[in-house]
Amino acid sequence: MTTGVPKAVLYYSPVSVWSAVALLAIEEKGYGEDEIDLRVVDLGKGENYDPTFLRLNPKATVPTLVVPYENSLTEGVESRFKALTDTKTIVEFLDKSRSVISRTHSTSSAPAPALSPATIGATTSCNAIVDDILHDEVANPNTLRYVNARDEGSLRKLAADIAPSLRQRQQALKGYITQADSGSVHVSDKVKRLWGEKLEAITVILSVLEDAGKAETELDEERATNRIAFFKTARQAWETNLSGVLTALNKEMVGPYTLGDQYSIADLHLAGWLARVAKLAGGTSSDDGHTIVKKLEEYIGGGFKVGEDDKLGVFWDAVRERKSWQKVYGGGLF
Repeated sequence: MTTGVPKAVLYYSPVSVWSAVALLAIEEKGYGEDEIDLRVVDLGKGENYDPTFLRLNPKATVPTLVVPYENSLTEGVESRFKALTDTKTIVEFLDKSRSVISRTHSTSSAPAPALSPATIGATTSCNAIVDDILHDEVANPNTLRYVNARDEGSLRKLAADIAPSLRQRQQALKGYITQADSGSVHVSDKVKRLWGEKLEAITVILSVLEDAGKAETELDEERATNRIAFFKTARQAWETNLSGVLTALNKEMVGPYTLGDQYSIADLHLAGWLARVAKLAGGTSSDDGHTIVKKLEEYIGGGFKVGEDDKLGVFWDAVRERKSWQKVYGGGLF
């Protein structure tokens, strides 16, 4: 039923690891299809750098959840909105906003299980997993994606996979900068700096990827040095950082879910993060947990083992049976 009550709007990307976490939360909490508007932001086209989007989220990240203030939820009252721009805050908001005591004019009759930990100890463990491990820079799944090559063969594959999208973003950023310089678009110096920094970062990666078809002996000294530095960064990210993150996760997890038998906020974050990392290591949505863990161990290499108790494998098997997982990842991992 359509009402005059303002709705929240989730800006997301269908290929974003952290957008997946927000989508999982929406499904787990049982929100109705008419309760939250879903609007796609095409990262490949650089839509997250558009001045209009940056007014919502100056960090240019997805997901971004725009929600009405509670005192403007009544029909006839002028709506006022705020934007939530980090994944943890968004998930916590979605959890609290649909419950037996919430006042968000829910139109869904689906259950709304509490996802926040119920005890101080569980909350501490949840924060350790979400903040200190999964959202720490050393565990950044986007970094792993962009440096997912440790030899010339995998570099050629990586270039084929991501260079076209990076070129689109590069052109979009150049276009925004040109418009700002010409005065046809008026933005702050802060936005200009953001565009410049993002353009520089993309250009550095592309400079390596565009030489992927050449053997190292065909490169000049500067380009050869850049490739060596790229491979060094990739090995650090995959062989040192990721192995440490997986070991820490296996130690912190209780099983079958992160905090025990009850599915929680921490599981949303881990499910999205692990799905991305598993895909990068050659995993698929049809793989069972044991297979996923083995693929990760083999991809990291060096004889690395996650742990004897296989907590991550048990977790994978548990979450992929959930309706939320099947809704978000039914078309495959991303």
